[in-house]
Order: sequence, then C-alpha cells, then structure tokens
Amino acid sequence: MTILTLNAGSSSVKFALFGAGADAAVQGEIEKLDTAPHLLATDAAGAVLIDRRWPEAEAPDFNTLLEALLTFVERHLGQGVLAAVGHRIVHGGADHIRPALVTPEVLEELTALTPLDPLHMPLNLAPIHAVAAARPALPQVACFDTAFHHTLPPVAQAFALPRAITALGVRRYGFHGLSYEYIAGRLAQLDPPLAGGRVIVAHLGSGASLCALQGGVSIATTTGFSALDGLVMATRCGNLDPGIILYLGRQGHSFADIEDMLYRRSGLLGVSGISGDLRALQASNDPNAAFAVELFTYRIASEAASLVAALGGLDGIVFTAGIGEHAPAIRAAVCERLAWLDVAIDLTANSAGARECISTPASAIKVLVIATNEEAMIARHTRAVLPRDTA
Repeated sequence: MTILTLNAGSSSVKFALFGAGADAAVQGEIEKLDTAPHLLATDAAGAVLIDRRWPEAEAPDFNTLLEALLTFVERHLGQGVLAAVGHRIVHGGADHIRPALVTPEVLEELTALTPLDPLHMPLNLAPIHAVAAARPALPQVACFDTAFHHTLPPVAQAFALPRAITALGVRRYGFHGLSYEYIAGRLAQLDPPLAGGRVIVAHLGSGASLCALQGGVSIATTTGFSALDGLVMATRCGNLDPGIILYLGRQGHSFADIEDMLYRRSGLLGVSGISGDLRALQASNDPNAAFAVELFTYRIASEAASLVAALGGLDGIVFTAGIGEHAPAIRAAVCERLAWLDVAIDLTANSAGARECISTPASAIKVLVIATNEEAMIARHTRAVLPRDTA
C-alpha cells in the first residue's frame, strides 16, 4: 500500500509516493500554481512519468490541479492501492505534538491555529480540503513541523511578556521539526556516539533555522513564535527589534504592508535588492549581494554561539537542506566564524560536496553534511498513524 506525501508552499506543491521501502518511488512537484501550472513527476531512476503544463490563460483552480495529481497517482499505481495522504503542517500549536489522523474536529482545530501562522497555515490546509473533496474516503494524516520541539524546556519556550499574553499561546514553538527529526534519526545511524552528544543542526534553505540537539532531543532552536524569527532567510528578516515594527506603524505603514515586508521583501532579497536566491547572490558582483551573503553567515555563526551556551558545549555540527547540503562556500564561511570553538573543516572534502564528515581529524568539533528528507518522515508518520489493517 502506497503513501502520498504533500508539502504545499506559496507557489508549489511538492509530492512523493512511498511504497514499503524507506525511499520514495516517485517524486514530483506542481509548480507555478498561480501562473502557468506545471506538473512533473519522475521515478527513482529519474525517468519522467508525467510532464503536463497548463497555459496561464487556462490555469485551473487548486482543486482541479490536485485532482490531476490524484488521477496520475492512481493510474501510476494501477492495481496498487493508495492507502493515505500525509501532509506537512507547519504549525501544530501547543497541543498537536504528534501526527494526527485528519478528522473534521482536527481540521477545525488546525483552522483555528491560522492566526499563529497566517502565511503557511492556509497553504498547508488547502490540500487537505482538496483531497477531502476529491476522495472523501481517503485517509489523511497531518504531520507537524512544531511537534519535534515540544521537548524545549520552559525557559527555552518563554518570552519575557506578561503571563496573560503567554496564556494566549505566545511562546517559542520552533519549526523545521520534520527535517530535524529525520537528521536526528539519521545521525544515530551514522554516528551513535555523536548523536548521543551535543549537536547543532543547521537547516539552511529559503527558510533557515538552527536546532540544538542534546542526545537527539531538541532543547533550543532559533525560530520562535513564528517562522520569521532567528536567521536571515530568503525573503524573511529573522531576528528583529520589535521597536522597529512600532516605529514603522507610527510612520504610517499599514499592518498589511509591514507583514508583507517582513515575510516577502526582507532577508537576502531585501538586503541585496537583487534576489532571495543565494546562488544568484554568489554569482553577482554587486557589493550589496556580497554583504547579504556575509550577513547570512554572520547571523548563522552568532546564533550558533547562543546554542552552544544552551547546550553547555558542542560536539558536532550538521549542515542540511538546500543551502546546507549544496553550498560549500557557506559551510566554509560559517565554520571559519566558529574557529574559536576549534572547528576545522577539510576544504577539499567540503568543496567536493562530500557527504557526512567534512571536518579534519584535528577538529575538536565534528562537522557533517547530511541530506534531509522531510517527505520520508511524513510517510513514516502517516503509516504509523493508520490502522494496521490499512497501512
């Protein structure tokens, strides 16, 4: 029986099909949702299974696109059975600390969490509604990015705000939990002694954060109440003095304009004025691009230092996600800024894109590159939630 995983973003839906094995049998994406949609899927060997485009003038609505995806999946499976759909849900609030079978009650609870993350939650919930409309009998499972961080101690969750505000759910939740959970498990396979120690995982992509793992358990992270906090990201600002928001409001900026700026016009894009794509900035000769990259690595290193304090020391660093896995110059720059910890990487191994260990034997801190796999975590959780006679 096959699991379909869906990971919905602002302009695309990534998907994968998992059979009995741990690896995806099919991977794909519906991109350009709001312009000229493009459905592309490949098998494990990279062979194209479907490549369908809709012209912008004839772009179907979201439900129609999901119907096209489900139809492709069912035709591909033939006599096989699609057992369930697993979804990445960015925010689970304080109560959803483990994957949950989607019921009308659960969906109502998740919809009520939308004010906690107005950017991601509507995008995450849209596929659930679309699948429910198209295949009402198909089980769906919600897998939460915040769940992995429910182990944060109270002092790491708290903001210094009135208790009445905290009671409204204003606290540090943490994000990218599915990625961190996968890395914790993979590290336990690759290097059990290190996995049992003090490790900082750097999930560096268009969204970026750090997580402090103590024995594979999250005890601190750079993202907080929202996915705006912490590191510089592609279009998000990261750490920000709240006085800036008050100042902008007094200068006549509307709430909607400030929200749009913080989520969509800041970060690497805002600082460089060129792009939120790190690859474009690294290829540019513009000094503003170079400064944006420098700020990116500076903030990673400074935030990592705070996590060293939370851990009471450090045994290892793991780089993961798009930038973490594929940008050796960024890894080198971050490690150079952390040289005071006696971090030393093998520049040849790092530049060659070596997987796993890239630190030198003399380095006091082990540095690894491990590819993340959020889809595999979603599939694993979905299968575990389903009744045994279903999965």
